Amino acid sequence: MNEILKPAVDTSAAKKLVVPSPIQGVCVYCGSGKGLNPAYAVAARKLGKALADHNLRLVYGGGSLGLMGEVARATLGGGGKVTGIIPDFLGAREMMLKDVDELIVVESMHVRKQLMFDRADAFVALPGGIGTLEELVEQLTWSQLGRHTKPIVVANIEGFWDPFLKLLEHMKGDTFIRPGLDVHFNVVDRIEDVVPAILASAPAKAPQREDAIAEKF
Repeated sequence: MNEILKPAVDTSAAKKLVVPSPIQGVCVYCGSGKGLNPAYAVAARKLGKALADHNLRLVYGGGSLGLMGEVARATLGGGGKVTGIIPDFLGAREMMLKDVDELIVVESMHVRKQLMFDRADAFVALPGGIGTLEELVEQLTWSQLGRHTKPIVVANIEGFWDPFLKLLEHMKGDTFIRPGLDVHFNVVDRIEDVVPAILASAPAKAPQREDAIAEKF
């Protein structure tokens, strides 16, 4: 586990320092279908288990179908926590997963995306369709414009995202992505590397004294 997640060791008579984890929730963007390659569903299940093992809450689109359902059920099966956020009009189409411990039904896609952003400390893109692509690009854009510094990881399972990565290189070569406006994200080819990549990219939080924390309550 990443070092920043470990509590500080009390080696003196001073009040104990507490280092809060910078990552609590991970938003996963992925398809409501499974795609043709069985490796995508396998990766979704492995990611869900890894999130549960690291005590990271899954934040996702609330559906039970496709890769969305795979990652959510795997997280729950591993004893993890899941927040599903879904617009009312998609409830039947994507068959909202009611077994999650937190299900939020909203009125629009805009509200859904904002809540997913607010509830997450990092973002992961698994294979998916134009909805997945749109959500990923939005977070890349917000990061590029300096609106957040949350880690973004592209899970390039079986090379799924290669065409997108090539397009970004094309944009950069044509100077539409200029120096100073770089797009910051990590690409991993193995699903086992997603959580380590998130933790390695997480901004460190300053430790707080236990007595200072107590004074807030």
